[in-house]
Amino acid sequence: MAAHVSFPKEKIKVLLLEGIHPIAVQKLHEAGYPTVELLKPALSEGELLKALPKVHILGIRSKTQLTKKVLEAAPHLLSVGCFCIGTNQVELDAAAHAGVVVFNAPFSNTRSVAELTLAEVVMLARKAAHKSMRLHQGEWDKSAVGCYEVRNKTIGIIGYGHIGPQVGLLAESFGMKVVFYDIMQKLALGNAEQLSSLDALLEISDFVTLHVPETTETKNMIAAKELGRMKKGSYLLNLSRGSTVDIEALAAALKSKHLAGAGLDVYPHEPDSNTERFSSPVCGLDNVILTPHIGGSTEEAQRNIAIEVAHKLARYSDTGSTTGAVNFPEVELPILKESHRILNIHHNVPGVLRDITRIVAEQGGNIRSQYLGTHAEIGYLIMDVEQRIAREVKEGIEKLETSIKTRVLF
Repeated sequence: MAAHVSFPKEKIKVLLLEGIHPIAVQKLHEAGYPTVELLKPALSEGELLKALPKVHILGIRSKTQLTKKVLEAAPHLLSVGCFCIGTNQVELDAAAHAGVVVFNAPFSNTRSVAELTLAEVVMLARKAAHKSMRLHQGEWDKSAVGCYEVRNKTIGIIGYGHIGPQVGLLAESFGMKVVFYDIMQKLALGNAEQLSSLDALLEISDFVTLHVPETTETKNMIAAKELGRMKKGSYLLNLSRGSTVDIEALAAALKSKHLAGAGLDVYPHEPDSNTERFSSPVCGLDNVILTPHIGGSTEEAQRNIAIEVAHKLARYSDTGSTTGAVNFPEVELPILKESHRILNIHHNVPGVLRDITRIVAEQGGNIRSQYLGTHAEIGYLIMDVEQRIAREVKEGIEKLETSIKTRVLF
């Protein structure tokens, strides 16, 4: 690799928010990035506008909101790491058009969520949480009425992506029958059975558990109609996104005793901090387990997430690799010795590659390797050229009207 680096690592400023696990700092230091600041709170829009103009790499969790306004005020920002599964806190299209690559950790906390799901299934079936609450209040309620084993019961999993299959395998170990519904045809693990419709799942499941992303299609996907199709005496669990369940309709189904209980870890409206009070229509209802969005909040999950996202951020900064990005084409190119690497983010319109190739030819040089990928309206090019022409080529590419962000990596 050429010794010259366009921007020394010690000058790259990394800001990590929301109490990201400190192993992320360690991994970034090991990758050669000494300037890493770790803050415990999320930042408001106003605070972000002040903090980001000099930041190159940003790490957040679920509370920090990266709007178009914020992204446009961060001219040096290269990448954002969401140290969680979701990325709905980032305006992804705005980030792409600003030349900012966004990464997340879609796998690292899946086991934690799956374990909590099964724990709540058992607790609901035994009314354990409700009886615990009454016992704390001094009421001794020793009764088997309405309490069941989960063995031989059917669990219906809505969404069979990263978490759903693990829920299914854990449920089978309890002797449960597993069915699932997904908009895509999926390979079933264990003895799970994919059903052709959501209604079919709702009608036969004793426990229904949601593991879907937040999209326009999943918003209020479980509302009064769907709750009415569920078996009388069944249970609903939501450890995915608060927008997927109509919370008022769920409260009504619980009050009418159509549902025997529910377990919720996510809500349509959640407090911005631990000092803000929480309220919900399901508060105080019998046999309802409420947890404060802790599905992925285990020491193991937070450590694994920190390692995964820190690795992706460092790799993009080191090589230009966008493997695992959520808003960019996934492009990766092996390192070539005695070359300079140029990264170009541009508007995805016809003729861009032609124009860039012409610029290289005008400098009398050769393209030693290149990879172009497109994603919606964004194109991303990694190109290795002879060292002697790299600066001139970069300057020529920057002048193209189609270019969003260009840099010589090494």
